[in-house]
Amino acid sequence: MMKDLYINSPIIESLRMGQMVNSRVWLKMDCLQPSGSFKLRGISHACKKYIEKGAKEFISSSGGNAGMAVAYSGRMLGTPVTVVVPKTTKKIAVDMIQDEGANVIIHGHNWNDAHDHARSLITDKNKYIHPFDDAYLWEGYAAIIDEILEKKIVPDAVVLSVGGGGLLCGIFEGLKKNNLKHTSILAIETEGANSLHNSYTQNKYVSIDSISSIATSLGTKKVARQAYELSKKDNIICELVTDKDAIKSVDMFLNDHRILVEPACGASLAPVYNRNSFFNDKKNIVIIICGGVGVTSEQLNLWKKEYL
Repeated sequence: MMKDLYINSPIIESLRMGQMVNSRVWLKMDCLQPSGSFKLRGISHACKKYIEKGAKEFISSSGGNAGMAVAYSGRMLGTPVTVVVPKTTKKIAVDMIQDEGANVIIHGHNWNDAHDHARSLITDKNKYIHPFDDAYLWEGYAAIIDEILEKKIVPDAVVLSVGGGGLLCGIFEGLKKNNLKHTSILAIETEGANSLHNSYTQNKYVSIDSISSIATSLGTKKVARQAYELSKKDNIICELVTDKDAIKSVDMFLNDHRILVEPACGASLAPVYNRNSFFNDKKNIVIIICGGVGVTSEQLNLWKKEYL
């Protein structure tokens, strides 16, 4: 049996953030995964499962984080990888994926374009690793809840960012497996990348026309069907924050914890920094610090000049 490629990431208490909402706020630091984001959990799990089923090569499509996770997994498992990324992908993310030994193809203006092109490359010798819509991914993410409970922390709420919805599906599975039926999930998107919230508010599974948010890692026009179905559950709340909220939260988190994350992660930090009333009756809050490879201090300074 192949060993896990991801780490049991630290969980630390943020006194500063806890003071803002009068609760205990715990940070699950998946930004420290070897690939730079939580994506490694699900994607490495899926890669191992597909190798067991005979896969000889992997293809993926990604705005950065998923591609980086597939590339890292491929290198560690000795399996060739091709990653298709859209033109919006930052050069640092492309360079990091290539440094892992993966072949990178730049195609299209958004993830959906890259996804369609990647699917066209599928043969009987390779396996497409979907960035968010795969039950193996969700199995990998479910382990986050196991690790939190190992630390004797029982969350009243888990806060997470939503792009395609894979993390949401996995956290729900982890809560269900551990019989935490009353733990709420606060699922956050940015305005302009609100594919789940759009379906949630219309009560039907729909796409958005385009991605206009700075949080390009959250940029898919349509979430996984499973994510939409879960959004109907009483313990899952879908909310939006602005790009300004996300950038401000990235900057505040850097000052509070000396760790730089991307706007997609800033989205999940924003509700606490904005003192969201959702937390009024919550004693233990866990935020998944999802990470992100597509950010530098220089880029953050440019965003601050534009948004703050």
